[in-house]
Amino acid sequence: MEFLDALLAATFLGKAAWIWVLFLGIVAALLAFDLGVLHRTNREIGVRESLWLSAGYVGVAMAFGGWVWWYLGSESGILFLTGFLIEKSLSLDNVFVIALIFGYFAVPRRFHYRVLFWGILGAIVLRGVMIGLGAALVEQFSWILWIFGAFLLFSGAKMLFMGDHSPNIADNVLLRFLKRRLPITEDFADGRFWVRAPDPATGTVVRYATPLFLALCMVEFADLIFAIDSVPAIFAITTDPYIVYTSNIFAILGLRALFFALAAMINRFAYLKYALALVLIFIAGKIFYAQIWGKPDPAISLAVTFTLIVSGIVFSLLRSNANRRATSTGKA
Repeated sequence: MEFLDALLAATFLGKAAWIWVLFLGIVAALLAFDLGVLHRTNREIGVRESLWLSAGYVGVAMAFGGWVWWYLGSESGILFLTGFLIEKSLSLDNVFVIALIFGYFAVPRRFHYRVLFWGILGAIVLRGVMIGLGAALVEQFSWILWIFGAFLLFSGAKMLFMGDHSPNIADNVLLRFLKRRLPITEDFADGRFWVRAPDPATGTVVRYATPLFLALCMVEFADLIFAIDSVPAIFAITTDPYIVYTSNIFAILGLRALFFALAAMINRFAYLKYALALVLIFIAGKIFYAQIWGKPDPAISLAVTFTLIVSGIVFSLLRSNANRRATSTGKA
């Protein structure tokens, strides 16, 4: 009883400690149910299952957002939804990179979910560190929001004019470092990240990294790179650490579930990248506006972000269908 009273009275990063515990409990329950019930064995995930799983994660996130709206107020609810939408949208570009990583290492489809699951666990910790650091910097040095705005403006402009540039996995600095430092086997070892085997030269049993471990490291590295964009973007919406962290984590929790559906049709969203670039540019403009004239209505950010992303998706699908019809007509 005394522990519960202390928990109710304590605060952490400006919010009651018990609502942090509530959120972490929900995340732990989702991960335990996912790994312990739905995916106890390595198996291939189909598009239909992927969509259902993703819908379930989105449903939980929306329910949590409704609770935030009720308990913390309508403004916090709108900020949560905006942050969730931005993070979810920016993570779609991450799907393309993850697909390239799996293709480069020729990871069997039945092992994809395992890599993504452990990748999400790493992302939860990584985002917590980055968001905590960002919150501390914004609180101590409010001018750092100008730097965030300039960085987002640069990132948006770069994404807008880079087009469909694809990263070169083989030349990645982390991959080159791991290959130099670790003994690596070509065997996937039934989904394990490490195996023990005799050294061909000495016969001594040594620990080898599998290609699955390299793929996991690359997925974590990709999330770090995308977090450099997404974390400043969400701080442009709100500096409340609770809203920032919860919206971020709920968005990436469903990413691995959605991966299998998106990876199968990622080419149909060719123009979504440009919509995301405009979202980053808009958020940068919002930072500059807020620093000069004051904080705009949070509903405007939600409406503009939603409109840009939906427009990018719709335009991509329309152009994709038009191209398919043209191809079919040409073949006929």
